[in-house]
Amino acid sequence: MTSDYTQFSNLSGVYLEDSFVLGISELPRQLSFKMEAVLTPENPHYRPPNSGEQYCYAVGELVFDEVTQIEWITESPNRYTDAAGEEDLGNIDSLTKEDGSFHVEGDWGEVRIHSANEPHFDLTD
Repeated sequence: MTSDYTQFSNLSGVYLEDSFVLGISELPRQLSFKMEAVLTPENPHYRPPNSGEQYCYAVGELVFDEVTQIEWITESPNRYTDAAGEEDLGNIDSLTKEDGSFHVEGDWGEVRIHSANEPHFDLTD
């Protein structure tokens, strides 16, 4: 059975498709995506969007821990520059769970992450 990230309790109130990946870090037993994430009103850290912004953004990390295997399917070196001149790696277009692994895909590439734990989002600012 396949489920998408909106069903993961640890990601409640985080909207990945319009969030920006700032970096990807691979450590032993952990993969994390540094992000400027969109927070929705369901998130306890939500606040009204700043002037000129469509969403409430917060910097944090999407963390997969207790990882037993990381399979990179594709990787992209592309960087994107916004109107303010800030660079990012693009978005996370999908995050699904199927058969004990997580499949994550976006402008930066595609990866399958094997872990029994659901990912979580931790604010860093």
